[in-house]
Amino acid sequence: MAKPDRPRIVIIGAGFGGLYAARTLAKQPVDVLLIDRRNFHTFTPLLYQVATCGLDPSEIAYPVRTIFRDVSNVRFMLGEVTSLDATDQIIEVQSDGATYRESYDYLILATGSVTNYFGMADLESNSFGLKDLSDAVVLRNHLLKQFERAAWSHDPAYRDALTTIVIVGGGPTGLETAGALCELYNYVLHKEYRDHTFAVRVILIEASDRLLAPYPESLQKAAVTQLESLGVEVMLESVIDHVTGEGAYLRDGRFIPTRTLVWAAGVKASPIGDLLGVPLGRAGRVPVEQTLEAIGHERIYVVGDLAYLENERGEPYPMLIPVAKQQGVLAAQNIMWRIQGEAQKSFHYTDRGLMATIGRRRAVAWLYYRVQLQGFMAWATWLSAHLVWLLGFRNRFSVFFSWVWNYLTYDRSVRIILEHRGLGDPAQGNEMSTTGLTTVD
Repeated sequence: MAKPDRPRIVIIGAGFGGLYAARTLAKQPVDVLLIDRRNFHTFTPLLYQVATCGLDPSEIAYPVRTIFRDVSNVRFMLGEVTSLDATDQIIEVQSDGATYRESYDYLILATGSVTNYFGMADLESNSFGLKDLSDAVVLRNHLLKQFERAAWSHDPAYRDALTTIVIVGGGPTGLETAGALCELYNYVLHKEYRDHTFAVRVILIEASDRLLAPYPESLQKAAVTQLESLGVEVMLESVIDHVTGEGAYLRDGRFIPTRTLVWAAGVKASPIGDLLGVPLGRAGRVPVEQTLEAIGHERIYVVGDLAYLENERGEPYPMLIPVAKQQGVLAAQNIMWRIQGEAQKSFHYTDRGLMATIGRRRAVAWLYYRVQLQGFMAWATWLSAHLVWLLGFRNRFSVFFSWVWNYLTYDRSVRIILEHRGLGDPAQGNEMSTTGLTTVD
């Protein structure tokens, strides 16, 4: 129970930034309320493996209440913040049709980012994102249904469109998804559809002249080579003009018939920043002081993808999980130092490098911006790091077992199509709704 004589800290968002802030405040002489639209934390780096049938959704999600069940000063509320009064220090939370007003002494905003479609309504309505667990399950359902349709189609052009998959975005998400989709077909589906005459075409589109822009040129070239060895068609300096239900049109006039376009080419900050009433930075991010306090709001801290803060070179910190973790920890520490009358500290990012996996025994890694790895060594490093970062022993064991099984058997067992049915449908039975699987990161 909350104690009225102790400072009350409200954290909005149970992604990496909010979770690490709450962990830092655990068992401190403060009362913490953690709010999220979903009751679980999602390990977002492995979303593409759910989408490509490599992992079950439960293997990369962990209940928030379980994480903090032994921590008496941290409580959880399932809901969505709809208003914020910084003057009276009150927020309103909508939860299951009810509205709750919650006061705070200090507030941490950690609601992360959402997919950025850059104002292209046709793209948003005719593509698949891969930002949360719901996206991954919906994409998995869609992909599996395309193969079922292709298996019984007698129209070669329509069949080719069903089995042509376009991924837009040359960052880690795009590469990982493209490689995993090729492996899904090469190692699994082509055996199960052996009586049908079709093959998968996976196309990775990038607007610039290179993949993995922050990486050294040698690793960029290695990434292209490894993708092409799997069968991925890499199209550089290609820009999407518009998308319809029939396919994607490029600015140079080319048309790609497809029923599956995965958009992995941009994110923007969560819209909760609009509630602060301050001028927002690039991609809708909230400008913050070096202490991570929102400019103009000294009791409100902003962390992760939502925060706009420049480094010593005048560049904004990237929207990456390690940044969110470290900012979440510092925001919590600064609040405690402030309560204790001590000086707050400025944010300094400890960057351990970059990694991206491309497929089985294929990856690139740039560790501490000194050591360059590619192929099997980079892949093994990526696997080890992600197992360490996963929450909970059960999740680690389950994911490790799934990876070993997939590696030894060339199989992916999570190939179940989950259909959503309306609540009023008497035929719905107990099927799981795929629309109830999103989280704020």
